[in-house]
Amino acid sequence: MEMLKPPAEILYEVELRALREEDQGKRPPNWLLSPAYVRDFIIGRDKPALLNGEEISITRKFYGNDVLIERAVVTLAGNRGLMLVGEPGTAKTMLSELLTAAISGTSLNTIQGTAGTTEDMIKYSWNYAMLLDKGPSEAALVPSPLYNGMKKGILTRFEEITRCPAEAQDSLISILSDKVMSIPELDGGVLFAQPGFNVIATANIRDKGVNEMSGALKRRFNFETIKPIHNVKMEAKIIESQARSLLLHSGIDIEINPDVVELLATTFMELRTGMTREGYKLDTPQAAMSTAEAVSVYVQSAMTSYYYEDKAIALDRLVQNMLGTIAKESDKDLSILKTYFSKVVKERSREEGMWKDYYEERKWIG
Repeated sequence: MEMLKPPAEILYEVELRALREEDQGKRPPNWLLSPAYVRDFIIGRDKPALLNGEEISITRKFYGNDVLIERAVVTLAGNRGLMLVGEPGTAKTMLSELLTAAISGTSLNTIQGTAGTTEDMIKYSWNYAMLLDKGPSEAALVPSPLYNGMKKGILTRFEEITRCPAEAQDSLISILSDKVMSIPELDGGVLFAQPGFNVIATANIRDKGVNEMSGALKRRFNFETIKPIHNVKMEAKIIESQARSLLLHSGIDIEINPDVVELLATTFMELRTGMTREGYKLDTPQAAMSTAEAVSVYVQSAMTSYYYEDKAIALDRLVQNMLGTIAKESDKDLSILKTYFSKVVKERSREEGMWKDYYEERKWIG
C-alpha cells in the first residue's frame, strides 16, 4: 500500500530488521534494540549490517549532536521521561519518531497536543453507547495512546505538549512519577505500567500559542535542547536529501541542484543567526528560518518549475516561495529580506556566478 508519509518503522524497515538480527547487546526490558544499536540506527555507521547474507547500509537520519542522541536513549531506559525542546523545525518530531520506531517498533502511539486537548484524551475515554447500556466496563473503555503505552510496555510520543492547557499537561504528573493510572469508574481500576513504558514529549521554545509547563511536570522529564544547525554544508546536505525524498514521494524524479541548495542554506542560516559569513550583522526575521522551512521552499520551488516551466528549478521561483516563509509572522520582515539582497547578495553578485543570477530576482521582493 502506498503512503504519502510512511512512518519511520516502515520507511527504515530493512535497516531495523538487519540491526535486530545482528544485535547481541544488553537491552532494557521490552526494547527491540540495545541502546548502542538505537544510536547506530539514528546517527548511522560505516559498517553495514547483514540481513540474509545481504549488506544493508545504516544511514544517518539525524544531523546534529551525536552525544545528545546517546543521552536521550539512556534517558528512555531510565525512570524519567524525555523532553525534546527547541525552535520550530529543528527535527524534534523526526527524532521522537526514530527513537520510538527503533525501541518499540512503532512511532504511531502518539498524542498530538492542541489547545483543545483534555485529560480524557490523554488518559482514557468511554464508548458512551456501551457505557449507558452496561455501565462502566473494560469493554466500554476507549484507551488513549498513553494507556496503550502503559499496558503494552512501549513508548508513547506526546507531540507539542505545550500547546495543551496547563491542567491537561499536569494530568501526566502522577503517571510519570508512579507509573500508575487510576480508573475509579472500574472496580479495582488500576493500570500499572509494564516495563518498557516511557514518554517522549516535544515542545517549541519560540512559538506563539504555547502554555508554560509547571515546575512539577518539568521535574518528571530530562530535557534535551535540539539546536539549529550552524554549518552551511551540513544544512545543505539535509535540504538536498529531504527535498529529493519529498519530490520522489510526489512522483517527481528530477536532479537536485547542489548550487541552489547551498545558496538557499546560506540565506536561511545567515538570516536565522543574524550574521553573514563575512562577519556583518543582520536583523533577524520573526519567522522560524529553520531547515524544515528551507526544505519546503526548495520543494515548492522545484514543483512550480517542474509543472509550469518543465525544468528542474528556477531562481525566480525560489525567491517567490521564500517570500511566504519570511512574511509568515509579519509583513515587516520582508524589509529584512530586501536589505539582505541590497547589501549581502549585491556584494556577492560581483564575484560569484549564481549569486549574480540570485540578485537579479530581487524584483520579486517589491
